[in-house]
Amino acid sequence: QVQLVESGGGLVQTGGSLRLSCAVSAATDSSLNLAWYRQAPGKEREFVASIDYRGEMESYADSVKGRFTISKDNAKKTVNLLMNSLKLEDTAVYYCGAMRFAMPGPILRPTWWGQGTQVTVSS
Repeated sequence: QVQLVESGGGLVQTGGSLRLSCAVSAATDSSLNLAWYRQAPGKEREFVASIDYRGEMESYADSVKGRFTISKDNAKKTVNLLMNSLKLEDTAVYYCGAMRFAMPGPILRPTWWGQGTQVTVSS
């Protein structure tokens, strides 16, 4: 099975930056496509960004394009999300997700999820 553990959330002012990290562990050395999602209070969970298992293909939601960057560190077995120019509307619980053989996105959801990390942006 696959286990995902997020870290790095916190409180930040508008315009600031945060870096989220997700530690990935799998029973077998499998090729996992990874993604970040977020869920704000009273809203559905939404896609933020994804990266393929080779770290060569990235995809972003329009709302974060140009501000957020997803990356992989194969040596540390983590997937990271660097968030710059944060806005109030970025406040949410951020979740790491993983799946094999397909890319998670706005419609296709990951097979495995982490527990989430809270990001709060204040004015």
